[in-house]
Amino acid sequence: MNLKPNMYKKNIYEINYKKLKQLNIQYLFFDLDNTIISYQDDIPSKESIDLFNNLKKMGFKCFLFSNSHSKRLFKVKDILNVDIYYSSMKPLNKNYKKVLKKYDKNKCAFIGDQIMTDVIGAKRNDLFIIFVDKINDNEPVYTKFWRFFEGFILRNYNKKNILVKGKYYD
Repeated sequence: MNLKPNMYKKNIYEINYKKLKQLNIQYLFFDLDNTIISYQDDIPSKESIDLFNNLKKMGFKCFLFSNSHSKRLFKVKDILNVDIYYSSMKPLNKNYKKVLKKYDKNKCAFIGDQIMTDVIGAKRNDLFIIFVDKINDNEPVYTKFWRFFEGFILRNYNKKNILVKGKYYD
C-alpha cells in the first residue's frame, strides 16, 4: 500500500486551505492528540480556536476524528464548536465506514500526525490525507510503540525521496 499523503505540512496552520476549497473539499476531519493539542494539554490554544473559526467562515465543516476517549474530546468539542468521533480505533475501517455514510468521501480530508493510524486508516478508505508533524515528543507508551514502526516507513520513504521529513508539499 502506498502511504504517501496527498499533502505534508509542518502543522495545521500551514495547510493550504484555499487549495482544499479548490479541490472541492468541504469536510475536514482532524486528529486531536499531537495534531491540534499535545497529549499534555486539555484545551486548544487561541491560535487553534481562531483557525477553526476561520475554517468555518471559509465554509468548511470541521470534525475531530480521534482514538482518544469521549471525556477528552468533549472538553475540546465546545471550545472549537465541532462534531466529534471518539474512540475511532484508527486505522480500523469500522468508524471510517460509519462516518463516510454521512458524507461524500470525495469531499473529505483527514488530517493527522501519525502514519500508523491517521494515514493508513484514511488510505484504506481512499481519502484525501494531510500529514502534519507531531506537536511534541512527549507521548504515551502506546503511541511511541506505533512511532517505532512509523520510523521504518519514514526512513524507507526518505531513502526513496517519497516523503522526506521537513520537506513539505501541497
